[in-house]
Amino acid sequence: MDRHQLGDATLTVGIRFRPSGKIYDFDPGPLILERDDRVLVETERGASLGTVVVPPHHRERQKDGDRPLQRVIKKADARDLSREDQNLQRERQSYHVALDLIRTRDLAMKLVKAESAFDGSRVTFYFNAEDRLDVRDLARELGDALRMRVDLKQIGARDETKTTGGVGPCGRELCCSSWLRKFQAITVKMVKEQGLSLNPSKLAGQCGRLKCCLRYEFATYQELRRTLPKVGAKVQSVKGDGQVVRQNILKQTVVIRRADDGVEAEATLDDLVVPRAEP
Repeated sequence: MDRHQLGDATLTVGIRFRPSGKIYDFDPGPLILERDDRVLVETERGASLGTVVVPPHHRERQKDGDRPLQRVIKKADARDLSREDQNLQRERQSYHVALDLIRTRDLAMKLVKAESAFDGSRVTFYFNAEDRLDVRDLARELGDALRMRVDLKQIGARDETKTTGGVGPCGRELCCSSWLRKFQAITVKMVKEQGLSLNPSKLAGQCGRLKCCLRYEFATYQELRRTLPKVGAKVQSVKGDGQVVRQNILKQTVVIRRADDGVEAEATLDDLVVPRAEP
């Protein structure tokens, strides 16, 4: 049997083009590939150099009408890696040319990165700005200066931080630039649910937005909170009857202000006559 077909499954390999970027499926063809292999693949924008992050594996065959997988052209050789080094040098040069033009035109934008196509025919500039900008004139000037096709793409604050990278207050490399491939919504509700202080300086990440890690334990806090009586609820307990004034979610206890003397007492769920929260 063809190694590419196994029942209703087809052989694919997962390839990433930049750190913490999206993983794309490709057809490995006859190549024997392993994790961390550098490979040259065909994409809609031409040949690109990528890294194998998911070794060849069988997945459910595509449905009728789906685009067929692009194929891995070959394993990267010394010549391909040398071209990659040349592209990195070209990116640095292009970045400085673009930065000079932006400063000369006094444009309200922050240049984040220059990215060269593998064949050197095109360079893409990523920038961040508060408002939507018309950059057609800048693109034409850059094209004339660099003598190649130029694309300009505006990105948000989170994508900017993902691109530039850095170290968070936890001492680890930023999640978005190391492993997080997709941004999800982070809300103030998640902050309140975890009982955190609404202090912008502590809640904001390097991008200036709410930290992505606020989402990680949100579901756990929600589940733990459901087992506790709500703040303001009147309860009966072996430590006295009164009103719940605080919840200690992780400890699974509540602080009760006793009705008879106003003293606050901490009670576990086992101390309560009716330990479960109201639905």
